[in-house]
Order: sequence, then structure tokens, then C-alpha cells
Amino acid sequence: MTLESTETGRATLADLFTPVDLGALRVPNRFAMAPMTREFSPEGTVTDEVISYYARRAAAGVGLLITEGVYVSEDSGPSIRVPRLFGEPQLEAWKRLVEAVHAEGGLIAPQLWHLGAERGDHPQYNSDLPTLSPSGLSSSGKTRGRAATIAELERIRDDFARAAAAAKAAGFDAVELHGAHGYLLDQFLWEGTNRREDSYGGSLEARTRFPAEVAAAVRAAVGPEMPVIFRFSQWKSGDYTARIAKTPAELELLLGALAEAGVSVFHASTRRHWEPAFPEAEGPEAQLGLAGWAKKVTGLPSIAVGSVGLNQAFQVAFQEGGRAETAGLEPLLDQFARGEFDLMAVGRVLLSDPAWVAKVRDGRFGEIRSFHAEDRETLS
Repeated sequence: MTLESTETGRATLADLFTPVDLGALRVPNRFAMAPMTREFSPEGTVTDEVISYYARRAAAGVGLLITEGVYVSEDSGPSIRVPRLFGEPQLEAWKRLVEAVHAEGGLIAPQLWHLGAERGDHPQYNSDLPTLSPSGLSSSGKTRGRAATIAELERIRDDFARAAAAAKAAGFDAVELHGAHGYLLDQFLWEGTNRREDSYGGSLEARTRFPAEVAAAVRAAVGPEMPVIFRFSQWKSGDYTARIAKTPAELELLLGALAEAGVSVFHASTRRHWEPAFPEAEGPEAQLGLAGWAKKVTGLPSIAVGSVGLNQAFQVAFQEGGRAETAGLEPLLDQFARGEFDLMAVGRVLLSDPAWVAKVRDGRFGEIRSFHAEDRETLS
């Protein structure tokens, strides 16, 4: 299958259960677990319940699990219940989690996370440390924290690299950098939150510089073989119409710089995976989703995500009392037939039903549980 295919044929479910290579890492099927923040890790340490939560999904056939966002430093975020990738008890617990996932035949990557301005001005975790970002602006345009100095950016870069090295030492199979949704790396990429006047701000090339430096440091820390995934999005938490790349050419420039720095897989976060990323494009390319464009402009593997198997986007289903019913996978199969993605990440369906992948594999669609907002509050 190639991106250039114009055939209207649809892939089969069996096609989604074929292996794929992410560099030296062979993933047994095309399903990944999307990262979902749960805050079930007191003092930043994953518990036995969290370990079982991931192991259950590995046992049910998820090809690659991407963890919830994991703090890389003391000033990464506001919560004392988000897991961390530093500290002896935290790293020992991660080793046990990785071992449990591997014992079930699964693969796993941590999502390395720094919230930048979204950490807020009054964090519960390390409230004495400043909130740092490119320009002291949140994605909604509010003043929050302050702009990081060059020395502070170098320290944050090194924190990402140190966390990546710790992940490799703990036995993880890959690492993902969270460069989406208006968090720190994305705050550099988007002109709405990056108003810097030094070499890290201004043009798209300059705005990409710091995320690329982080990617290069992470690549150096994990070596040439370990997959380094970069999750990116156009939309921000407070602005669903935002775009970091207004044209395919801008997307190629941005992702090309990250690929050159060492990123080997792109995880294109969208609210609805089937929606065209650049509908104004001409010809067959007009139907490509964001993951399809990422693969086209870089030639690297891509991960798609966004309302897979559900009839509501997350911001509706996550409201109190919200729910999303199961939906068919026809759009997914159409995209796969066109070669738009290598892996499809699923989130809410795996919260509501840990065995979702196995049920899809076996054709047991009538047994799939619909998503309810309260599923976020459990570790089932």
C-alpha cells in the first residue's frame, strides 16, 4: 500500500493485525494505546493497580502501549499524582510495570511530558518553582508563568534526555515526546504562544529549533535503534482551530527538522482521524488525514488517532454524564487501504473496554462496551 493509491478498495480487519516495523522494533499489529492522563500514581509512583491496568491491555492484544504523560522534571507539571521518570522508587516501579507488560507479550513506550505554561501559576507539585514556557503565555492567550531563559531551556532539554535514558534503562521499547495540545514543545511550535525574539522565536524554522534540540538530545540518550515518537497536533486545548502548519509545505518543513534531529515516528493527534488535514489540497491528497500527510512529507511511519470506533469526539464524551457509542471502523479501513498510517492509537475505547482489540480481532463487536465519562475515574 502507498499513499499515492487512488483505489477505493477497503482493507480488511485482518490487515490491521499484521506486524509493522518501527525501525528495529517489530509491533505485532496496528493498534496502539493512546496516552491518557489518569492521576492514579501517588507521589509520582505507579502502583500495583496501575501496573495491572497496563498489563491487562497488553494481554488483550494491544500492539504498542503508550503511557499517560510522564513528568521529566521537578517543574514539568502541577500534579503530585502524575507519574515521573526520575527518582529511585519511581524508576523501580516503572521497571516492574515494563516487566508485567512484556510478560503479557506487549510493547510499551512512556510519553515524556512537560506542560510549560499549562502547569499553571499555582501548582500543587513544587509550588516554589517557576512555571516556564517560551513566552509566559497559555494556549488561551493568558499570561502564565514567565519566559524561560536560555540556561533554563538547556536544563529542560537535558531533563528530557535524562528521562529518555532512564526509560531505556527501565526496559521500555520506545519513547514518545509530547509535542501536542498546547504543552511546552507545542508552545514553541505555535506562533500564538511563542513570541520570543531570540533564535527560538519568529519564523517556523526558529520556532521548531527547541523541540528539535530536545529530540536530538533524546536520540543521543537512547542510541540509534530505539524508536523516538513525536506526538504533534494542530489544535490546542483552548483552540480547536489553531494550526502550527498552515500548508503541507509548512508541515514538511516542521516535521523534516524533527526527523533530521532524530524523530523516527510521528503521532498525529486529531479529534477525528478521518477528517482531511488540508482539504484545500488538490487531487487525491485532499482526503489525507494529518497522519497521512506526516507519512507523505517525511517518509517515516505514522500513528493516527482520534475517535476511533466512537461516534463522539472526546470533548463531548468527557463531559459529566457524557458517553460515546461504538461506531464502525470503515473510515479506518479506508485510510489503511490508502496507506495513510502504520499504527492507529485508540484511547477511550480502551478505557471502557480493556479487551477491545481482542474483540475486534475476533469479530465480537456486539460485546464491546460503550464509553462512559465515569470510565476515566477507574483503573479497570
